[in-house]
Amino acid sequence: MHLLIEILLGALAGSLAGKIMDSSKKGFLVNMVLGILGGFVGGIIGGLLGLGANGWLGGLVLSVAGACLLIFIYRKLKN
Repeated sequence: MHLLIEILLGALAGSLAGKIMDSSKKGFLVNMVLGILGGFVGGIIGGLLGLGANGWLGGLVLSVAGACLLIFIYRKLKN
């Protein structure tokens, strides 16, 4: 059940990051993967900065930030 919740939060985070970064043209599946990977990246960076993901809302914020960072890095490497 925990995995399902993580996947749903990742999908939501990816969707939000896609809208923030104007990357919604990539599709739902790509945004979901970016959200899940963004959650991982955001969790690592948040942990290094001492920002713990307290609850699902904190995790969502870190996931969105991580996904935005991944989109930004992808765009820079692509150009």
